[in-house]
Amino acid sequence: QAELVESGGGLVQAGGSLRLSCTASKSIYGIKSMGWYRQAPDKQRELVATITAGGDTDYATSVEGRFSISKPITENTVYLQMNDLTPEDTAVYLCHVEWDIRRGSFESWGHGTQVTVSS
Repeated sequence: QAELVESGGGLVQAGGSLRLSCTASKSIYGIKSMGWYRQAPDKQRELVATITAGGDTDYATSVEGRFSISKPITENTVYLQMNDLTPEDTAVYLCHVEWDIRRGSFESWGHGTQVTVSS
């Protein structure tokens, strides 16, 4: 089983909404944070939103007020609700997880899910 499984990407019109989900493997313990990054063609990867185990969130300026990240306490899943989408949001969105165990700190990346917003 993959460490991270992403879903929810797709093609939407400008002004529409999507909800991305990312589920971490049950074999991952001690999660410190989960989040989403994105990478558009000819651009470097950028942070979209993250959430810590304590519930603290961080958003890119370009998405704050439109996107909302959440992680139910009963699930090893992080969600990204994306509203008022624009063509500039088109990118591959990648899930990220950090966790700490006795042996050290670790991180993992999902394979990415494509989000395309048409005008």
